[in-house]
Amino acid sequence: MSEFRGQRCIFFALFLISSLSLFAQSKKDIHIIYIGDSITQGVQLNDPATQAPPAIASDYIQRQPGAGSLDFSNQGHSGYTTVDFLPGGETFKHLEQAADGFSGKPGLLIFSIMLGTNDSAIKGPNGAPVSPHAYFANLKTIIDRLLKDYPGCKVVIHHPIWYSPNTYNGAQYLQEGLDRLQSYFPEIKKLVNIYAESNNGQVFVGDTKAFDYFKKTHLTNLIPENGHQGTFYLHPNVAGARVLGTFWAKAIYKRFMAK
Repeated sequence: MSEFRGQRCIFFALFLISSLSLFAQSKKDIHIIYIGDSITQGVQLNDPATQAPPAIASDYIQRQPGAGSLDFSNQGHSGYTTVDFLPGGETFKHLEQAADGFSGKPGLLIFSIMLGTNDSAIKGPNGAPVSPHAYFANLKTIIDRLLKDYPGCKVVIHHPIWYSPNTYNGAQYLQEGLDRLQSYFPEIKKLVNIYAESNNGQVFVGDTKAFDYFKKTHLTNLIPENGHQGTFYLHPNVAGARVLGTFWAKAIYKRFMAK
């Protein structure tokens, strides 16, 4: 009887070791480059390194089943448009420098993009106002280059978030800008559909829920700012950044990691 128990213990130990080994092998290392503007950058937050949406999203993903090690780079730049991120410019060079630091490591390289807020402005940011057609073309130029330089990468494009129709700080947005911002949404879908034919499994629509969420909850999740047409709402506060980062994380995890 004792010999039988001993064999059972050995079998159980071997089974446990094998299961742990398979579990470890199933974990996926992740490297994420977050491309965006001041919202991605985390302006007006006391500690963007830990409070900005990229930090929140990365922390959320790393705590999910199947996630291995995770590192990320926040390439959010205040006031930037898709024009500023076009290949050949200094911003794109810095973006690729960050990606180069990850590309030699094993794991999945993901580019997370949320651009459009500054593109939609009436005047102020570089290239604004950016038409829906130009927004589509700029994003395609950026993504084409990323896919060329990092062939195994994945790209996820999130919808930009809502801002109040009286937004007018150093740049002028207003209702015209907000309407233009929403005209970018079908352009994102159209772009992803094109890549589904040419680069199937690499480019996807990310979060689409945050726009309506912040429209409904801006009084508690966006920072009240003084502008030329009164108090406006544009940038997430600490709570809003956490919500936005979680929206991004859920979209990324569901697309690339969830079983």
